[in-house]
Amino acid sequence: MTPSTPWVHQAIARIEADFCRSADTHLIALPLPGWAAHGIDFYLKDESTHPTGSLKHRLARSLFLYALCNGWVHEGTTIVEASSGSTAVSEAYFARLLGLPFIAVMPGTTSQEKLDQIAHYGGRCHFVEKACEVYAAAQALAKATGGHYMDQFTHAERATDWRGNNNIAQSMFEQMAHERHPVPRWIVVGAGTGGTSATIGRFLRYRRHASQLCVADPTGSVFSAYHRLRDSTLTAPGSRIEGIGRPRVEPSFIPSLIDRMVEVRDGDSLAAMHALSDLLGRRVGPSTGTNLVAMLELAQEMKARGESGALLSLLCDSGERYRQTYFDPAWALQRFGDTAPALAQVRAHLLG
Repeated sequence: MTPSTPWVHQAIARIEADFCRSADTHLIALPLPGWAAHGIDFYLKDESTHPTGSLKHRLARSLFLYALCNGWVHEGTTIVEASSGSTAVSEAYFARLLGLPFIAVMPGTTSQEKLDQIAHYGGRCHFVEKACEVYAAAQALAKATGGHYMDQFTHAERATDWRGNNNIAQSMFEQMAHERHPVPRWIVVGAGTGGTSATIGRFLRYRRHASQLCVADPTGSVFSAYHRLRDSTLTAPGSRIEGIGRPRVEPSFIPSLIDRMVEVRDGDSLAAMHALSDLLGRRVGPSTGTNLVAMLELAQEMKARGESGALLSLLCDSGERYRQTYFDPAWALQRFGDTAPALAQVRAHLLG
């Protein structure tokens, strides 16, 4: 066995020190009195407050520690990642922390705000035309540079300790402990790699919680069909909701951990994004809108059955990352059409 070098020891220590400097993310109780009157409460864990502004900060930290402890990353190693943006931002942050070169491989449609953040942390971007091309391009770049392809889509579900150790699921339940429904009826997440759903799903079983896990899947993603058919060769056009959904079945997506899939239309995701932004008084990203649509569908079913309980999901990132795209009326109208009817419907549903 090759012993770890002093540089690897120092790198791990830097990441652990950075973790200790960061507070936990907030749990937001949504002010929805109509639903509360039915005994149904909505919560969002605000992952936008991480240093790099999204849920992917947790994943990037875990991926770097996993790669370091496996002996894949050393002093001077070029880090390469395939990403739709947010993971690349977070990995660029950790690469800079360790003084390593970083290259993000992503579709050319990635929001400019994310590209600017990657550049801010010293990373550079390599663009491909289609989302399905990121994998081969990242592998080729890693080989050409003698670097390491981080491969979030393979390693996301195994890099995080799902039994606890300050993972997102443990934090959720600790924060819910004093609410009127401390064990959520449903936990709703999106899936890009599938790492978050795998971590939460395993934690629920390990801790023997009665909560069920739902994945909100946008139009064009392959995950819903894979969950239903269990055919790993399936492909799909790919999602237009940045950060979630995939054109192929990813190794980190574990369907047996998921109790329910909810397929969400793009227009509904954008409508919910705007409705939730208005409710909170600040912008949230489109994948958070996707989550909210699924939460409302599940809540309607609970109400029809006369059930009470809590629904818990994620505020994945800030809408400020999408000012020039999803929050630009002309851009959104051209790509998704008129979402005003969907917005009116979401607002009505929020009333309970």
